[in-house]
Amino acid sequence: MELRAYAKILLRRWWLVVAPIAVVVIFTAATYAPPSTTYQVVMRFSAGTTPAGLSLDYDRYYPWLTSEYIANGLADVAETGAFAQAVAARLSERGQDVPAGAIQGAIVTDNAQSILVVYLTWSDAGQIVPLAETVTDELVTNSAAYYPQLENIQPAVRPLDSPAPAPLPPSLRAQLTGPTIRIGLAVFVGVGLAFLWHYLDPTVHEAEELEALGWEVVARIPRK
Repeated sequence: MELRAYAKILLRRWWLVVAPIAVVVIFTAATYAPPSTTYQVVMRFSAGTTPAGLSLDYDRYYPWLTSEYIANGLADVAETGAFAQAVAARLSERGQDVPAGAIQGAIVTDNAQSILVVYLTWSDAGQIVPLAETVTDELVTNSAAYYPQLENIQPAVRPLDSPAPAPLPPSLRAQLTGPTIRIGLAVFVGVGLAFLWHYLDPTVHEAEELEALGWEVVARIPRK
């Protein structure tokens, strides 16, 4: 089928193409709200222990190896419910009530050798900095609560970054539910309905349709 034939089908049933688009445009105009801005703070921490002073070779290797273990372990700790509960308790003491579950879901961690990296994502620009500072306090001053072998080693964890929130682009989910995607899907549905109607419609509209069936057209009645 030539492109002209496709165009004729769509023009003949243009209302099927337009109807879903109109419905989506009206619904979107009535319900659309811009996605809220989300902010993220990236904080890095160094971790380590005091050299034992046993030998030169020991002090060169094992403290560095220990710092990697600490960074790796605290990266896992910072994503636990116990850590989120501790942060929520600190915030409560400061007069801020934030659910521990929300805190746990907002923290993602990583570690690169001796460096612990904490990613904190939050929707409130005014609340994210105090929250990040509280996370820092819990890691720096209370690391021994999670690993007793860090007792009396203060600070075993040192912050390397000050909390600096940066806005994040809209999430993939927000983009998929945005107006552009909705209208694009409506166009697809409308075109599909037009071709489906054409497929199910037994009416003959063009002489070429009869000729395609092997019938000979002997005369045509022109439109006035």
